[in-house]
Amino acid sequence: MSDTSLRTTAATLGDDVVAAYRRDGFVHLPGVISPQNAERFRQAALAAQHTTTALHDGRMYTQLVQLWEHDETLRELTLDASLAGIAARLAGIPLRLWHDQLLIKAPHNGVATEFHQDQPGWPHTNVRHAMTAWIALVDVPVERGCMTFIPGSQHRRGLRVQDLTDSADLFSLAPDLAWQQRVTAPLRAGDCTFHDSFVAHTASPNLTDEPRIAHLIHYVDAAATYSGELAHPITEPLGLAVGQTLPDGPFPRFN
Repeated sequence: MSDTSLRTTAATLGDDVVAAYRRDGFVHLPGVISPQNAERFRQAALAAQHTTTALHDGRMYTQLVQLWEHDETLRELTLDASLAGIAARLAGIPLRLWHDQLLIKAPHNGVATEFHQDQPGWPHTNVRHAMTAWIALVDVPVERGCMTFIPGSQHRRGLRVQDLTDSADLFSLAPDLAWQQRVTAPLRAGDCTFHDSFVAHTASPNLTDEPRIAHLIHYVDAAATYSGELAHPITEPLGLAVGQTLPDGPFPRFN
């Protein structure tokens, strides 16, 4: 990605930021991509709505997946080496792409994405770490659907998949989390949060006149294997064998 104005890279990431990520399960990094590139990717995201079949299209959001496989501009963002370098520095292990997605909340959608963890819905085993880069392609204040995290909740393991439409579901499984501190992270276009796949998070409704557009890159341990325990739209068409290491073709490694 041609961008000489990057303000946050793996090389500029301080040890304190890495420590905060590992303690809290998330970190907000400003200026991971430039405003100019954010606008370029925003336009590509809006165009993709008309050329890509949505995995989900409802009041909560429109969800488009695997953009990197068929959209040249968004492939540039998903496979960006600088973003992958930040992810690897935070995780401390080699990573591969799990998948990407666009999540677009329509103006005045009126629906939150309720508190949940990502990892329980992913069909992986032998995973030392997995994470998501959540890149704002527009300004995302609280009113437009930014994210809120529960620090330290990445240590809560063994929960079943949670219902994103039910505000009480996660807390029925882990009642103590309802009383933990919450941190809300409004983002400017080009900012990014990285969050652990086990950290509990939510996104507020979009109450504004403009769409909320976020590009997500999901990274997983390069040594992860396929569990076969969950149906998932990314792995279902591939015919993977249980216990197989995720293949490099559909899940490229990052050096």
